[in-house]
Amino acid sequence: MNAINIEIKARCTDSNHIREVLKSREARYIGTDHQIDTYFKVPQGRMKLREGSIENALIYYLRDNQQGPKTSKVKLFKTAADTSLGEVLTTALDVLVVVDKQREIYFIDNVKFHIDSVKQLGSFVEIEAID
Repeated sequence: MNAINIEIKARCTDSNHIREVLKSREARYIGTDHQIDTYFKVPQGRMKLREGSIENALIYYLRDNQQGPKTSKVKLFKTAADTSLGEVLTTALDVLVVVDKQREIYFIDNVKFHIDSVKQLGSFVEIEAID
């Protein structure tokens, strides 16, 4: 799948307030996903393997390093849970970083909202408009 996404991420000091706003806007709650994102060193852009209980994919994307809203050109390959893909990729490529998080996932139309609790980094909210 090829897509263009626009996203913004920010530290979140009050997750309950974000949940209340989403509920008041009748956001559709998908669930809470424990996700392990393994980022690999690649010549350009970013590539990560997302392994979760809800979302699993190999994701490659190009975007500028900038503050505020970001536009990403995304190539996404959906994978099944518990495959050996991670083992193959970590054998073939250098790992840049591994991010371990609990992610609450909500949708309003084509806009995806995440409330993340990231180990060793804290809480974040992300808003992603999906092409």
